[in-house]
Amino acid sequence: MEFNSSKIWYPLIPFSWLYGIGVSVRNFLFDCGLLRSSSYDIPVISVGNITVGGTGKTPLTEYLIRLLSPKHQVSIVSRGYKRQTKGYVRATSQTSMSDIGDEPFQMKHKYPHIHVAVDENRRRAIENICSPNVQPSTDVVLMDDGFQHRYVQPGVNILLMDYNRLPHKDYLLPAGKLREPKSSCRRADIVIVTKCPQDITPTEEHGIERSLNLQPWQKLYYATYGYGNLVPMRNYISKMQDGSTESSMELAEIPLSDLKANKYGVVLLTGIASPQLLESDIRQMCSFSSIRFEDHHNFTKKDIDLIAAKISEHDSGNTIVVTTEKDAMRLIEYMRNNPSDDVEFIRNRYKNFYVIPVEVKFMKEMEAEFNQLILSYVQKNSRTSTLNRK
Repeated sequence: MEFNSSKIWYPLIPFSWLYGIGVSVRNFLFDCGLLRSSSYDIPVISVGNITVGGTGKTPLTEYLIRLLSPKHQVSIVSRGYKRQTKGYVRATSQTSMSDIGDEPFQMKHKYPHIHVAVDENRRRAIENICSPNVQPSTDVVLMDDGFQHRYVQPGVNILLMDYNRLPHKDYLLPAGKLREPKSSCRRADIVIVTKCPQDITPTEEHGIERSLNLQPWQKLYYATYGYGNLVPMRNYISKMQDGSTESSMELAEIPLSDLKANKYGVVLLTGIASPQLLESDIRQMCSFSSIRFEDHHNFTKKDIDLIAAKISEHDSGNTIVVTTEKDAMRLIEYMRNNPSDDVEFIRNRYKNFYVIPVEVKFMKEMEAEFNQLILSYVQKNSRTSTLNRK
């Protein structure tokens, strides 16, 4: 199903022209060397986009973590969007979400063995996270939302774009949602079209390839979303409290097939940039009502009251709240910071809150090729390999 998520605000197009001039001048200064990019003797993989939000950067970054972690020490570098701190912060198991932002917080708690650092200055973050006093030493850096951060020259530049919001159907900010013109795609080594329908046709693929006009050396992949079993939010809470990946108090997960059998009433709670695909997929499994918030929304007392009212309105004895991992982290953080009777209704109902894990699934049997491309790059450019070449 295709969603019309590229609404153009035509009265704002003159401002988009001015914005485009600024972006073009900045890119020209980098291209001609007047603004300098730093490269490193360690593998650096950037995951980014040229649109505002909602292309699946976090699921792809987590895919790379799972791919690389068995043999390499992974470090995540992010700006830490909407955090309440400034400068360089390296996350620990005790770091709060407000210190590093919701997505770095989520990745640190899902994968406690990795290093996570936030800084507006990504160069400084890489230099600090790769310093000798950070152990175990970093083998590969994943730079979240790094496509526009040209002060760092990654070894592999991965560009994500939403199937439902392709650049040729969009416009530059503020009239549209493009951060950069379509021509900026030439900086990418790998382009991944995300959120593709399972039945995407060869004709559609040909149209996408023609619109992107990629160079022969650029790799193009298609991906969609896959969903795991619904995980009780209480399991996330116990892991965060224990600081471990295992907990003896874990509750049973709910297979998605149970939703298809209409055993549950669902209230879908989302605070993400593009919830339409998730809503469409849930709709195919069961009837539901939804509560939408803006991307990276920080919950308030008013929001909690709204959620509680919605649960009461639809409660038939088997009603559950389904939310994303990012929203779950922010909701848990709110509860930890507001231990009052005002939120006791939600706190007592944690057993009815479930998290739906979202994972990237490559299409057209492209997964093995993509994995080999990434693993080969990291192996050839590791510190050990670099020293051997020298």
